Amino acid sequence: MGVQLSRGGGHRRHGIGDINVTPFVDVVLVLLIIFMVTAPLMLQGMDVNLPETTTQPIRMPNAPLVLTVTKDGRYSLARKIVPADALQKKLEAVFDARGSKEVFLRADKDAPYGVVVKAMAAARRAGATRLGIVTEEEG
Repeated sequence: MGVQLSRGGGHRRHGIGDINVTPFVDVVLVLLIIFMVTAPLMLQGMDVNLPETTTQPIRMPNAPLVLTVTKDGRYSLARKIVPADALQKKLEAVFDARGSKEVFLRADKDAPYGVVVKAMAAARRAGATRLGIVTEEEG
């Protein structure tokens, strides 16, 4: 019987075939933290100045429902003054009568921001599915 001798001194090194996932897990956790921090910022929005544009006016076959906010903070729906506390109920009644739940918000550029946001919130609570903001062409 013969003795088998190994070459190279009898010590063989084998490479490890497993993938090191620790760096991958670290990157995924960092991305998760970044998304968790930035997600609430995306929902709240940012303050911007939008009163004037160079776009063409929207043409619609049916007369759109226009909610107007004056610079002194009053609301007007279809050219009739509506008290702030009755705005949501009036919008609900109009939506039920029309079948369409689209509203165009026409706010004076000097109207208080909070009053405009309250009009948007009332429209959303009343069930508005689409809310457009009316602007005038720069000139």
